[in-house]
Amino acid sequence: MSQARAILSNTVVQIIGKAVSAIVSVLIVKIITNYLSVEGYGEYTAIYEFLALFAIAADLGLFTIGVREMSKDEDKIQKIAGNILGLRMVLAIIMMTLATLAAFLIPKYDNTLIPIGCAIAGLTTVFSLLNGTVAIVLQVKLKMHWMAITFILGRLVTLAYMVYIVFYGIPEATSQGFYHLLVAGVLGNGLMFVGTAFFANRYVKLRPQFDLALWKSTIKESLPYGMAIILNAVYFRVDSILLSLMKGTGEVGLYGVPMRMLEVMTVIPLYFMNSVLPVLTKSMKEKTDKYKKIIQYSWEFLISMAAPIMTGTVLLAYPIIYLIASPDFLSKLEEGFYGSDVALQILIFAMGFQFLNVLFAFLLISVGKQSKLLYINAACVLFNIIGNIILIPEYGFRGAAFTSVLSELFILIGTFIAARHYMKFKIELGGTLKILFSTAVMGVVVYFLKDRMFEFAQAKGVFLMIPIAVLVYAGMLFLTGAISREKLKMLKR
Repeated sequence: MSQARAILSNTVVQIIGKAVSAIVSVLIVKIITNYLSVEGYGEYTAIYEFLALFAIAADLGLFTIGVREMSKDEDKIQKIAGNILGLRMVLAIIMMTLATLAAFLIPKYDNTLIPIGCAIAGLTTVFSLLNGTVAIVLQVKLKMHWMAITFILGRLVTLAYMVYIVFYGIPEATSQGFYHLLVAGVLGNGLMFVGTAFFANRYVKLRPQFDLALWKSTIKESLPYGMAIILNAVYFRVDSILLSLMKGTGEVGLYGVPMRMLEVMTVIPLYFMNSVLPVLTKSMKEKTDKYKKIIQYSWEFLISMAAPIMTGTVLLAYPIIYLIASPDFLSKLEEGFYGSDVALQILIFAMGFQFLNVLFAFLLISVGKQSKLLYINAACVLFNIIGNIILIPEYGFRGAAFTSVLSELFILIGTFIAARHYMKFKIELGGTLKILFSTAVMGVVVYFLKDRMFEFAQAKGVFLMIPIAVLVYAGMLFLTGAISREKLKMLKR
């Protein structure tokens, strides 16, 4: 199998796995938002947003740095992966303990379900971090289909337990029922970790190792990128936290629905670039011009994924939210009420910029310049916090969403400039223009057909529009030559 085909297939199986998981996640959100009030869902969201800040500190960028280092010398996979597992295990336990203690000490969270909720959901986060660690082996071996399988199984277990609680166990929303929804996440992520570890052990005998010298060198390598990720998470999560403190959990609930959706979609560029990174690192080491073609094709792939998702989401935001959440989350513009659909229409542009800035961030990682991300993200955090403080009091979650868009654009510009400084490459725009034209044609078709589809099937018309949009878009990509014979031949070689 060619490297191009291996990269694409490894990415595709992850995207398929995530797509199936996304469907399950939609059902989960639908169940929770109908079971809990808007404020209750706000507390549920606040718990995971709060824990995420501490989880990123435990992550430290070890997955990406681990992939890079193991790609340089595959003979050291077992040693590197084992020590990263041991290191992350210690970090995860420490950070989740601190997160739980902090939740109990924040006055705003007194008399809410958040502190105890953090204690329960902290276990979910620990399993998630460990699962990501053992998956490093599968990523380096380009065998991520095993993780996709365990990911889907884990989400199904979470869904099954939630269905039991909501419809049979505790049908009336209570604090006990709320906590059981969090327990469902623990069960699902626990199964996910056990399954991924089982498959990873088929390629490498993976056990926690505690080589302090290697820990020190690994932390030294990953710390700049890890700090950049922490800062990235701060600006990505701080808006929800500021909303909870400045506007209450109701605003967080409305904002949380589209944020859950974006979390699903924004893993696409990470999956893709983690698959590209081993090949990109080797091409840089060989000092050939092959890396320039890798960059160009990566850019076009990410554009081709981001552009139609953005266009379709803006046009179909209202029925999408109707399908995912309860009617309480929908806008009533005639009453001056802005719902989750408006937040989604704004935030989808942040997702588009994020697709592209991931490419340039990984270029910096491939040449060992990940420390530059630290400065870019630090400046962005300051920009984001100031923007939220200014806009949230007046515009609520709309201000937070708009600030997120500007923050992602800020990072895109910064990472592009930094990557161009350390690497010689040029983005050819011919393919990009063909992709954008294809997207525009798709958008026009969706715009003129959506009302008729919704008259025929109401909000379920989304399920009719998606395949039509995909066919139109794919057809236009072939007609315009955005998908060329040369690129198809690469997958066959």
